[in-house]
Amino acid sequence: MKEQREGFRSFMAAALDEARAASARGEVPVGAVVVRAGEVVARAGNRTRELADPTAHAEMLAIREACRLAGSERLGGHDLYVTLEPCPMCAAAISAARVARLYYGAADPKSGGVAVGARVFSHPQCHHVPEVYDGIGAGEAEALLKDFFATRR
Repeated sequence: MKEQREGFRSFMAAALDEARAASARGEVPVGAVVVRAGEVVARAGNRTRELADPTAHAEMLAIREACRLAGSERLGGHDLYVTLEPCPMCAAAISAARVARLYYGAADPKSGGVAVGARVFSHPQCHHVPEVYDGIGAGEAEALLKDFFATRR
């Protein structure tokens, strides 16, 4: 996607912490954090099983909380860090929320919605396209996912 900006400070470690917490709860280990002006404003891990809610992906939960705190459905100037390439549902929410920059770790060749699959941001119907930076913390994110699924097979 794009090259990282000069002076870049990653918040992927916080997203990975959320992914590990999700795994400990028996959820698929995906974590997300929303950042504004160098501060984490919202964080979440997957909770689809716990909440019996197929939309309770880490990105969706973090975006909802950040919007609540901002008092707006728009998150201009906010960045989203997520450990796995967002699915089409989450990519659409990222666009609708007008997230400025998306940073993600592992690619998701099966269910991704950014670089593979639906490629939500490339459609003319997409109202907002964030800057996208991929592969950040990919090795650790992939290892968490592989370990999680290996114990369930």
